[in-house]
Amino acid sequence: MKRLLLLGGGHAHLQVMRAFANEAVPAAELTLVTPYPRLTYSGMVPGHVAGHYSLEQCSVPLAPMAERAGVRLLQGAATAIDTARRSVTLADGRSLPYDVLSLDIGATVDRDAIPGAREHGLFVRPIEAFTQLWSRMAELGRERALCVVVVGGGAAGVELALAIHHTLGERSHVSLVTGGGVPLPSHPPSVQRRALKALKRRNVTVLEDTCAEISAEHVLLGRGTRVACDAAVVALGAAAPAWLHGSGLALDERGFVATGPTLQSSSHPEVFAAGDVATRSDDPHPKSGVYAVRAGAPLALNLRRFLAGGELQPYRPQRRALNLLACGERYAIASWGGWSAEGAWVWRWKDRIDRDFMRAHGGIG
Repeated sequence: MKRLLLLGGGHAHLQVMRAFANEAVPAAELTLVTPYPRLTYSGMVPGHVAGHYSLEQCSVPLAPMAERAGVRLLQGAATAIDTARRSVTLADGRSLPYDVLSLDIGATVDRDAIPGAREHGLFVRPIEAFTQLWSRMAELGRERALCVVVVGGGAAGVELALAIHHTLGERSHVSLVTGGGVPLPSHPPSVQRRALKALKRRNVTVLEDTCAEISAEHVLLGRGTRVACDAAVVALGAAAPAWLHGSGLALDERGFVATGPTLQSSSHPEVFAAGDVATRSDDPHPKSGVYAVRAGAPLALNLRRFLAGGELQPYRPQRRALNLLACGERYAIASWGGWSAEGAWVWRWKDRIDRDFMRAHGGIG
């Protein structure tokens, strides 16, 4: 009996378990290893921060889905992969053997990229830890006015800056440090303009500068300005887990697992990877939950076929993805390629999509 080890309870592996629940995998021992008992759906986190959803509404308990899929669930965090011995080491010292390994552990953030961030920053990744820290910050914000600086001008930074402002209200002050340019540098100009208007309407201060240092009382910008700060929320871009460098797997220049059309490792065909931890060497695409979710079904198919000795099916990610950007209040910006729109109706559209996703995967929606 072959052993399939699913490492990480991310968006793609949730889809894999759903597929296995609908059609059992014969003659295989299936195990899921994840540090957290629930998957927090990243697309709903800004809505949780804004107060629109409880934490339960934007997370999926993994145990029920694992049980339906015939997957043994182990709680633990991986610290090493030995591809020569085909084993994974966990933080508690356990060693788990595998015949086939699938990685969906997400990305992390470089905690040392900004001096002082490790000691004083509130990191958005991992999401599960951030939501716990946010609940304490929101409670403090109910007691007194706060100065919050969000570091990172991507979608996560913009959404969180608007969500935090919505919850803390006008007596608190929120700033967004973009990293040097306009917010949302990878989005079309029309979306950038809409986002800037939304930030201005909510009195979020946009600082087109880099963050040079974070301390307990301020954020130091690259041009020397000091910004008073009670809390610095760090929403930098995705970084690869450092321990992958000792795995023997082929990695891209940033340390992510290099994969090909069948979602297999470029160096080890018995290893698959999807979601933010992986980079398609043949067809790179942005690291976002949309692509992780879409990779789930082809990943499930190819894992099933690999276990059975069948022919694998190439998967080509979509060229365009629908982007829905929450703006704190029940208002959102939509974009598809060069097209964009905004309004309360976009938020209702996003809300319906997110709730449907949660209900389809065992969440309460």
